[in-house]
Amino acid sequence: MALFAVLQTTFLLVLLPLGTYQREVSSEPLPLAPESLKVSINSTCQRLNLQWSVHNLPYHQELQIIFQIQISRIKTSNVVWVGNYSTTVKRNQVLHWSWKSELPLECATHFVRIRSVMDDAKFPELKSWSKWSSWEEVDVQDSLGHDTFFLFPKDKLVEEGSNVTFCYISRSNQNNVSCYLEGIQVHVEQLTPNVSTFHLSRVPFIRPKGTNICCDVTQGEDPKGTILYVSKVLEELKDFSCETQDLKTLNCTWDPGSDTALEIQPSQSYTLFESFSQKKKVCKHRNWCTWQVSQDSQEMYNFTLMAENYLRKRTVHLVFKLTHRVRPMTPLNFFLENINSTSATMTWKVHPIGNSTFLCQVELHHDGQIIQQNKVFIEMNGKYLLSEMEPDTHYLARVRCAYGDHFWKWSEWIGRKFTTLEAAPLAALDVWRNVKSVPGGYNVTLFWKPLSKFHANGKIRFYNIAVENLDKPSQFNLSILAPSNNTALILHKYSYQIRVTASNSMGTSPASVIVISGDLGDKDIEEERVKGTEDGFSLSWKPQSGDAIGYVVEWCDCPQDPLCGLQWKKLGPNTTSTVISSDAFRPGVRYNFRIYEVSTEWIASLLEKKTGYSQELAPSDNPKVAMGSLTSHSFTLSWKGYSTQSQPGFIRGYYVYLKSRMEQCTSGFERTVLSDAPANCEHKIDNPEQKTFTVENLQPASSYEFFVTPYTSTSKGPNGTFTKVTTPDEYTHMLIRIILPMILCILFITIVCYFKIQWMKEKCYPDIPDPYKSSVLSLIKSKENTHLTIMNLKDCIPDALEVVNKPEGSKTQPLGIGKSLTETEFTKPATYLYLLPTEENPSYPGPCICFENFTYNQAASDLGSCGHIPLPPDAPPSQLGLLNSPENLLKALEKDYMNTLGEISAGETSLNYVSQLASPMPGDKDSLPTDPPVPAQCSEYKMQMAVPLGRASSPPSEDSSLSSIALLDQGKHYR
Repeated sequence: MALFAVLQTTFLLVLLPLGTYQREVSSEPLPLAPESLKVSINSTCQRLNLQWSVHNLPYHQELQIIFQIQISRIKTSNVVWVGNYSTTVKRNQVLHWSWKSELPLECATHFVRIRSVMDDAKFPELKSWSKWSSWEEVDVQDSLGHDTFFLFPKDKLVEEGSNVTFCYISRSNQNNVSCYLEGIQVHVEQLTPNVSTFHLSRVPFIRPKGTNICCDVTQGEDPKGTILYVSKVLEELKDFSCETQDLKTLNCTWDPGSDTALEIQPSQSYTLFESFSQKKKVCKHRNWCTWQVSQDSQEMYNFTLMAENYLRKRTVHLVFKLTHRVRPMTPLNFFLENINSTSATMTWKVHPIGNSTFLCQVELHHDGQIIQQNKVFIEMNGKYLLSEMEPDTHYLARVRCAYGDHFWKWSEWIGRKFTTLEAAPLAALDVWRNVKSVPGGYNVTLFWKPLSKFHANGKIRFYNIAVENLDKPSQFNLSILAPSNNTALILHKYSYQIRVTASNSMGTSPASVIVISGDLGDKDIEEERVKGTEDGFSLSWKPQSGDAIGYVVEWCDCPQDPLCGLQWKKLGPNTTSTVISSDAFRPGVRYNFRIYEVSTEWIASLLEKKTGYSQELAPSDNPKVAMGSLTSHSFTLSWKGYSTQSQPGFIRGYYVYLKSRMEQCTSGFERTVLSDAPANCEHKIDNPEQKTFTVENLQPASSYEFFVTPYTSTSKGPNGTFTKVTTPDEYTHMLIRIILPMILCILFITIVCYFKIQWMKEKCYPDIPDPYKSSVLSLIKSKENTHLTIMNLKDCIPDALEVVNKPEGSKTQPLGIGKSLTETEFTKPATYLYLLPTEENPSYPGPCICFENFTYNQAASDLGSCGHIPLPPDAPPSQLGLLNSPENLLKALEKDYMNTLGEISAGETSLNYVSQLASPMPGDKDSLPTDPPVPAQCSEYKMQMAVPLGRASSPPSEDSSLSSIALLDQGKHYR
């Protein structure tokens, strides 16, 4: 009974408050409007921080309430942001919320108000908005100070690619402010009369020290500015991994990405957190961190790696089992033993991890390629045999190991390079020869190709050459140092066997044998043309004998080079065709191939000749054409000096082009058009050996132009210049046959006369002797002057004197007109004086006949008669006697001569030279004395003297005859 009363009382006490609460709720809605709203500014983060509370919550219950916040700028009606904030609210709880502004808060006044609504299912009747709180105003411009210009935000930190808005406050009401981003002007918009803004979109990272922003206010003042710090975006963490080498320490690594360090921001930090053990470690390095394995045998690990900077955080997670993340340490004590020419043994050790086994991988490398790879299981010591290697070859052997219980990763490689030993050369040399006949023997040049590395088995030191005379048993040896690949031999005309071997440090190669026959048996083999392709030259031949042991194809890679670059290819006995290809083949180059057959005696004999071009080209030049045999109807063209061997293709023939004014082409020519010339006449010559051509059926006295060019299978030769030729007139050659001999005859006569001109001059026009250079001067011996060279009249002793009387008024008659000189002489009277030697001077020459030299007497020559010194015919003997003395005679003559010059007029004065000469001429015998003494010597001039023409006052009488006066010695008579 008492228990029932207690229970009843307890029930009533519980129901009483509930009833009271229901009555309060059902009576009227609870006022849940936010109260005590406060707003503050965080300039660094550019945030508005809001603080409020709800006081009327009943019974201290937690209710879900939605708060609606409204933010205005400059004025309350300019709402810039409206948003809801939902949270669980307790009675009298102070709530906090912040809003980040894009516009710096210092540049404008902001207004904030808030209202709420119940968002709890327990009170559906309260789902209506409360009244707005009153506007809270936030303005910081009054607290900026007294400066006239402000730029916001200051030293802002943003991520690369962000959008940033700047503003400036100018209290000077000047609108000429210009702002720049790294020297580039930006667009500015005015917000209020004192506030302007500019917006930067997707700002880039420029430098860790920040990006410069400045504004020019007025002239004369320093610019105002700030720094915008742009950080690289913190990247997501990549390649996060943890592993152990000894089951004691975990090594965790990751890819950190770009470093976000700035002048105001350090590099991102990394923190490693393990969730099972709740341990945390701040990593000291950007890309790795170590973690000590716990001693409580923890097998599973759950790591979280977090990277953060001032702007962002990144995290990554990793869960693993410890024994599944084992990577052994690098093997140690790696050695190579027992190295020979083909094998070697490698040994190594590993770091033990308990009693576990290891899987090791062995590799052998050559020239950067893996040639052997194997795997072996070991416990701690490893050993492996490398085999099947080549002698004298460089190799790399290496090894790495992995944990045998569970494979995670290989360890690092450990290896070593080595070289196998040499061995004797494995194969014989590929040898060929070039034989040239010389007087008394041969010049033999041996060529050989170096052995490949595989066949050489080491470095070839020298080549051995053994030459054996097969006709006369004898032998000599040569050694050629490597790397030479040829040598020259001078051999007599015998048969020789030549053996060539290669030697290295370990031995000698098998011998290559060549036999040079004493009789080369050179034969004239016609050269066959072959056509080359991109793949090379396809050659084929017919075997000459059935016992050939092989064939050799020989050619030159550089036929235009004196060294030629001889190449050869050896083929088997059953091969009759091959393709010769070479990287050295060039278009337009002619290659000659020689095919030899090798007999069982190792004698090579020439089988066939081939020649061709890998690609034919157009002729490189045109022939130099000579024109000859020109007639009125034809002319011949010749280009015999044109070489077809040096052309970049086979010359198939020639084109002869002819131009003329006639519309029709001559016979044998066809009308054609060249690329750069008008219509021409063309004649095609199909024979390349024909290097002359006669152009016929031409018109006389006509102009033609010709041009000759060769052609190959590809194209014609280059364009050239036409040569002009004009055919002669039809009768021109007849005139040449007549005129040419005449010209030659005249030329011959001229040449003969030129060489005989002295003879003709002496015969027709003898030289006038110079009295001052007479030989008589050498005969005169003057007592007074021994050096006398000019003849003096006083020194001359005349031996004959002739006086000629010249009648007045006689007219001059030129020589050769009228009567002849001879006739004229006998018609003119003249007086001759015969000077006879005296007894006192017996050495004086005997009497001579004086005659006149017309060369010295021009006047007498003109008169046609001799001019002599006139003497009166009746002169007394006494007068003549006065002349007996030579001195008296000279004085008289000199005196008479001077008087005569004064008396005779200039036109009548003449000068006679009288000389003594040989005996009288036959024509003078009638006028000379019949019995004068004959002079002893009259064959040369003894003296020359000049006498004036006669002083006689009257000419001689008509009946006077030629008389002579003999000047005798004193006491002698005269007649």
